[in-house]
Amino acid sequence: MKPFLDKDFMLNSETAKKLYHEHAAKMPIIDYHCHLNPKEIYENKPFENLAKVWLGGDHYKWRLMRANGVDEAYITGDKPDYEKFLKWAEVVPYLVGSPLYHWTHLELQRFFSIQTLLNKDTAKSIYEEANKQLIHLTPKKFIEMSHVKIVCTTDDPTDDLHYHQLLKNENNSFKVLPAFRPDKAINIELSWFNDWVNKLSSVVGYRIDDLDSLEKALEERMDYFTENGCSLSDHGLDSIFYVESSKEQIEKIFKKARNNEPLSENEIKQYKGHVLVFLGKAYHKRQWVQQYHIGALRNNNLRMLKQLGPDTGYDAINDDPIAKPLSQILNKLEENDQLPKTIIYALNSRDHDIVVTLMQAFQDGKVSGKLQCGSAWWFNDHIDGMKKQMIALANNGLLSQFVGMLTDSRSFLSYPRHEYFRRLVCDLIGTWVEEGLFPNDEVLLGEVVRNISYENANKYFKM
Repeated sequence: MKPFLDKDFMLNSETAKKLYHEHAAKMPIIDYHCHLNPKEIYENKPFENLAKVWLGGDHYKWRLMRANGVDEAYITGDKPDYEKFLKWAEVVPYLVGSPLYHWTHLELQRFFSIQTLLNKDTAKSIYEEANKQLIHLTPKKFIEMSHVKIVCTTDDPTDDLHYHQLLKNENNSFKVLPAFRPDKAINIELSWFNDWVNKLSSVVGYRIDDLDSLEKALEERMDYFTENGCSLSDHGLDSIFYVESSKEQIEKIFKKARNNEPLSENEIKQYKGHVLVFLGKAYHKRQWVQQYHIGALRNNNLRMLKQLGPDTGYDAINDDPIAKPLSQILNKLEENDQLPKTIIYALNSRDHDIVVTLMQAFQDGKVSGKLQCGSAWWFNDHIDGMKKQMIALANNGLLSQFVGMLTDSRSFLSYPRHEYFRRLVCDLIGTWVEEGLFPNDEVLLGEVVRNISYENANKYFKM
């Protein structure tokens, strides 16, 4: 029986062990998509206690606490922090098969050197020991301990990027760079669309009452982001649409929305497809990378949405078809050679083969891995999900050109997920070698795992 979480955790062959310890483990991290708060990084304040840094905002944990019968008062309610932590500790032993069991103990080991398994009996001693150490463990310290070189946050076009500017002037061992997230410009059907456009108008200093002024404002904000170190965008596309339309039709749709007139489903699709194509061309002009996160079904529990708001653990996987509209958007950008580097993340794992085969139709022979099948995301960042994504990429693409892992997290303790991913990469490739499916060429394979761990992203993003 193998020991739990030892140095060879997840490494099931001698080849895998060698690839991980001698190659992947030594590489730094580029976290090219996360939801960390740049203000928190700049202010660099110690966390009050382990519950604050571990449970605050972590809807991964919240979902499983609810599933185990924990009352909401101990999750998002006003119960004392230690009582919330104790409830999580009581759930942890029952996370059989869950990546959260692994992440929980990896984080205790890597940041606090705590080897003890968390449960209701050990909770008090672990809480007290971690809290002693947290006096000296700030956001910057967590980033440095994880050997992170670049952190890319997620930022609205209206953000002033003040804290990015302050961080740029510091002598840190890592960079914190913004990423452009224009979802609010695209989601024309949502109730806050006009309020957001008005906010954008106040930022750029002129009225936005037609499509030209909206597009001008978005381009100006892209230029501002570029001045502040941005070289990539991100889109949360719960569903992806494209309906061929004229600019005159999109103009009418935009003005209807600005006048609070109802829009048809087809009009919403027309507008969203148009804006995605416009943005893609603008990214290409600036040599940015665009990221599409496709396939979330958000805010399913309306009662809890009213009570707690969005991003509190009530989302799921969507099953809308993506192949045709995604192909249409990529093709529209490709028509005049304006398709930027693009990373496509499919939340529904059935779509990985679609993404991989479709992206291969748009590789240009000039940029290695110009189009990428993004790392297994959100509900898929577990062993099975990550393997399925990488096997799909290996079957119909180039796994060797993969830009690898990102945290997509709001927690400063999430960086062991990169280790988790790298161990799995090495185990997968090691298994193929042990089974005689690939030659045992350590020079080549070492290069491949170093590239997937770090070098491909470093070359791809040029940050």
